[in-house]
Amino acid sequence: MFRPDLDTRCEALFASDLQPSQHLLPQQIRTTVLRMIRLAGTQDCAARVAQEFGDHPDTAVPRMRWARDAVSRAYADVAAELSTRTGITRTAT
Repeated sequence: MFRPDLDTRCEALFASDLQPSQHLLPQQIRTTVLRMIRLAGTQDCAARVAQEFGDHPDTAVPRMRWARDAVSRAYADVAAELSTRTGITRTAT
C-alpha cells in the first residue's frame, strides 16, 4: 500500500482547489490529499507547486505554509488514533 510522506501530502493539498480561508475538517483535508494524488499523481502535484513558486512566489510561500500546517493537523488525528488502537506510536510522515 502506498503511504505518501509529509512532503507529498503537502504538495497534493497545495495543488488542490481548497483555500486557506475555508474552515476544513481533518477528514476533508485527508480526502482531498488522496483525491489529488489519485487523479493528478505525485509528479503532477509537485510540478504544480514548482510552477506556482516560479510564477507567484509571493503567494506560493504562504500557501505552502498553510498546506504544511493543515496536513500536519489532519494527519495528527490519524496518528493519534492508530497509537490508541495499537499501542504503537509513529511520527506523522
